[in-house]
Amino acid sequence: MEKVLVSHLKDFLGKEVTLSGWIFNMRSSGSIFFLLLRDGSGFIQAILSKNEVSDETWNNCNTLTQESSVELLGVVSKHPKKEEYEIQVKDLKILQIAEDYPIANKEHGPDFLFDNRDLYLRSKTPWAILRIRDSVFRSITNYFSENDFIRFDTPILQPTSCEDTTELFGLKYYEDTMMYLTQSGQLYLEAGISSFGRAYDFGPVFRAEKSKTRNHLSEFWMMDAEMAFCDQQKNEDIQEALIKRIIKDALSNCKQELEILERDTTILENLLEKPFIRIKHYDAKKMLENKGFKVDYNDDMTTEEEIEIGNTYNTPVFIEDYPFAVKAFYMPKYTDKNGIERAINADLIAPEEAREIIGGSQREDNYETLLEELKKRNYRVEDYQWYLNIRKYGSVPHSGFGVGLERVVRWISGVHHIRETIPFPRTINRFRP
Repeated sequence: MEKVLVSHLKDFLGKEVTLSGWIFNMRSSGSIFFLLLRDGSGFIQAILSKNEVSDETWNNCNTLTQESSVELLGVVSKHPKKEEYEIQVKDLKILQIAEDYPIANKEHGPDFLFDNRDLYLRSKTPWAILRIRDSVFRSITNYFSENDFIRFDTPILQPTSCEDTTELFGLKYYEDTMMYLTQSGQLYLEAGISSFGRAYDFGPVFRAEKSKTRNHLSEFWMMDAEMAFCDQQKNEDIQEALIKRIIKDALSNCKQELEILERDTTILENLLEKPFIRIKHYDAKKMLENKGFKVDYNDDMTTEEEIEIGNTYNTPVFIEDYPFAVKAFYMPKYTDKNGIERAINADLIAPEEAREIIGGSQREDNYETLLEELKKRNYRVEDYQWYLNIRKYGSVPHSGFGVGLERVVRWISGVHHIRETIPFPRTINRFRP
């Protein structure tokens, strides 16, 4: 008998199939057992009638516990009231009877659930969130594959910082050499585009920021992309197309997951047909000031300011040209009419309190200008000499951006805390399981 996945049952209506999975929930109504089975691909109700199965099979049902593993044989049928399918069971084989499951079908506090994350992953909420994560990952890689980018894997062990030396995890690398866990693959990607034109990497990054907010992880996944012969406006065009592709795929492929999470997708659906907003940092601050915010025109955007901007437009917003003093050394700069040095960059702010999901900029392509900035910031020039060399041999205008995978997943799924968007979160106070 053909063994199938729950997600494929629509193709086997009226046919006899074999399913393997775990008992997610169950109830009995006299001579009928209702088993909720999950197999990783989905959830299905399996119905056993005492008159339709052997005494052995019926007795086996009476021994089942939550999370027991089984294999069953049955016929696929339509649910009489819902747009879903069921299994009319003919036979059931027990693979293992689970012990008392510590995460029963009742309310638990978040600390308990994350202490038992290895088991809680089986529940519907994390199942739905992490399947959305998988969709986002595939959308990103498919988009880049279709748009002439090459995957270019950058080192996790790096000799210096990309952005902030205070947020590095250091480790001893043979004898007396110090190395650091990567914050970003960006600098190495810039070397890659001189060979491939367009390149991206996708992997874990690490930041030792001592923050306990709902927005921070010590280990998370970042997608960095770099493009030769690309200015900042074209950079933002690519980012917008990517985000729209991610949202479109999630709405199409993750309907069940979004329903489980009770996610209102109205804003997500609407943004597919609307251009993203592009606003200068100064103008964004001015708007916020007019709304009653006490703003600092020379500083980054605060959490509250980003949330207000998202609420104002209900669509993603590129905030362009932050003060250079609060941005990274590798960004080109200019002086605006108010005498403020500004970076040629943009952060993409998502609505629904999702805040920044992408940071990007044009990259400084002049050797002498970049060298001067490194010295001004008291960086060890010898640590960046290889990076400077990119500007010595055929330098071109180029730009890039980084997408925080977990931030995008949190926005699409609508969950509150970013720790829910990664299988095993690492934070300042959580490193187990």
